[in-house]
Amino acid sequence: MEGYLNHLPELIEHSAVFPMDKLQLWQRYQNWLYYHEGLGLYLDISRMRFDDTFIDSLKPRFDKAFQDMESLEAGAIANPDEGRMVGHYWLRAPELAPNDDIRKEITEPLAKIADFVTKVHNGTIKPPTADKFTDVLSIGIGGSALGPEFVAEALSPDFPPMDVHFIDNSDPAGIDRILARIGDRLKSTLVLVTTKSGGTPETRNGMLEVKAAYEAKGLDFAPHAVAVTMPGSKMDQLAQDWLDRFPMQDWVGGRTSELSAVGLLPAALQGIDIQAMLAGAKEMDVATRVKDLKTNPSALLALAWYYSGNGQGEKDMVILPYKDSLLMFSRYLQQLVMESLGKEKDLDGHTVYQGIAVYGNKGSTDQHAYVQQLREGVPNFFVTFIEVLEDRLGSSLEIDPGVTSGDYLSGFIQGTRQALYENNRDSVTITIPQVNPRTVGALIALYERTVSFYGSLVNVNAYHQPGVEAGKKMASSILSLQTEVQKAIAESVGSLDLATLATKAGDPEAVESVYKIVRHLAANGRGITLEGDLANPSTLKVSAS
Repeated sequence: MEGYLNHLPELIEHSAVFPMDKLQLWQRYQNWLYYHEGLGLYLDISRMRFDDTFIDSLKPRFDKAFQDMESLEAGAIANPDEGRMVGHYWLRAPELAPNDDIRKEITEPLAKIADFVTKVHNGTIKPPTADKFTDVLSIGIGGSALGPEFVAEALSPDFPPMDVHFIDNSDPAGIDRILARIGDRLKSTLVLVTTKSGGTPETRNGMLEVKAAYEAKGLDFAPHAVAVTMPGSKMDQLAQDWLDRFPMQDWVGGRTSELSAVGLLPAALQGIDIQAMLAGAKEMDVATRVKDLKTNPSALLALAWYYSGNGQGEKDMVILPYKDSLLMFSRYLQQLVMESLGKEKDLDGHTVYQGIAVYGNKGSTDQHAYVQQLREGVPNFFVTFIEVLEDRLGSSLEIDPGVTSGDYLSGFIQGTRQALYENNRDSVTITIPQVNPRTVGALIALYERTVSFYGSLVNVNAYHQPGVEAGKKMASSILSLQTEVQKAIAESVGSLDLATLATKAGDPEAVESVYKIVRHLAANGRGITLEGDLANPSTLKVSAS
């Protein structure tokens, strides 16, 4: 196996010197084209240059991956760090859940969402000082934001029953911008605060900022607020007197939570058919349970990832959806793929530095942005084209005789795919009939399952995120240091140099961190004055203003 992988660059170079002719490519296309009749979804991996020897070499790994998926769905502890099962696929097939308690954790929130949304839309549930809720303000971060944002961009109708807004960062200016756009409609805005543990700082910060905005207008925040969180969490306790609370399941991770209350509640409030999303995901799950590589779309996609990156993520994944409504898909996939697969250690404890970097935007816009480099620059990527067959609802204007804008878009995707392949740049193409709740649900499930298969192939745990937790701990330590810095400044007479201030704050080695803290505080009028040469931090003196 390793010997074959070591020769991959030579094989790729050979295929470029002796390219296939069009008839050979047509035959390869037919051999490696997957089609799901029920969903109308195509998956084409024919423009990856693997051969039968490579496929045979991976058979033991895929046998294990199929077994791992079966164990996962049966309720195995897949996140040993937290002792949790991983069961996001039960969300669309509760009958497969391992026990009645888990089935209730799925069916009861679904019924509650349907009832709540109906009452909000018809005005039975309404704000204290308005006839109906008109807007939704969703506060969350990571998986609690990216999935809902992607679905809103893809599926929200032109004239939704409620307009949706997102606060997904701790940026004060960004929060102000969203609140300014809502304006006087704040009194008729339903606020969703989504956090699994209730301790996520960015979400808490957004909630406190919005709560203060309500109070500034003389409005009571609680009757406008809904929590989506785990029962018993900090947020669950805080939200006891809020309008309502919806549960997040212990066995659903943030990046796979779009088809839980996290994503379904805001989608339903926008008038999106969430049952169709669940149905599409369920249909894809069924297809990806097939224990045969060539008839399992997620296994095929994992094969393409493995081949392109030499099983070590050596090439980036460029996502190019050729539809404006799928603009957010690459951002959604960034977290799903990179947080799941970016791991220092494998399951045996070996240092492996696994992962696949994901970036992208949309076609054909980005043909004018970075296709020049994709075709002729550093060949450190593979492209995934997302093609949508339906141009628009209704007929299209002929821009040229017999040619519409949609024909141009179709030509761009086919031309770019071929231009890249001819210059030895591989690609995958996924084609869906139209962007609708069912196909979006299927795409979500397709990639969730592919991440599972690929994780098995490279022997990493796709369901924990120690790096994320490390970042949170470091951020917390900086904020603790800031508290000590402010205390030391307040207690000092006169000015302090940075080294002395760091010592008084309890960490003599943290001079750089102290400098950045005081620079930020001074820039925001937080009672601190800096004197000296800003280009030479060692000359700075810090004092209370």
